[in-house]
Amino acid sequence: MKSCFKVLHALAAASVSLGALLVAPAIAQTYPSKPIRIVVPFGAGGVADLTARTVAQKMSESMGQAVAIENKPGAGGVVAGDTVAKAEPDGHTLLLMSNGTAVSAGLFKSLPFDAVRDFAPISTLGTFDIAVLTAADAPYKSMAELLA
Repeated sequence: MKSCFKVLHALAAASVSLGALLVAPAIAQTYPSKPIRIVVPFGAGGVADLTARTVAQKMSESMGQAVAIENKPGAGGVVAGDTVAKAEPDGHTLLLMSNGTAVSAGLFKSLPFDAVRDFAPISTLGTFDIAVLTAADAPYKSMAELLA
């Protein structure tokens, strides 16, 4: 549970952010030198996908380079994260990271990547609130009581 909170803290409450593997400063001078790929950990047609496609279109227009979306749903974002973690660290493969990555860090014994050390945040694309609700007559009246 501690690692889950560590990742949540590291993600700094950004619910959806765009991240890439760490990129050497010298690469920035010629970036982008080829099409950019944004890997989305959700299926096509959802809010995250539509957000990524909108951002990709604007990135393509402003950078003069193609930006493609690759949907890789599965395992709470682990499939997408693993794809980006194994990509060449040249900044041309980006990950649309969500709070699902933090949840996965707490659910799985191990991940094929470290969400805090293996990715560098680029930009927050959006946030949303998350609430935990119970019935009014539930025996717990606080988060502490619910967790206990």
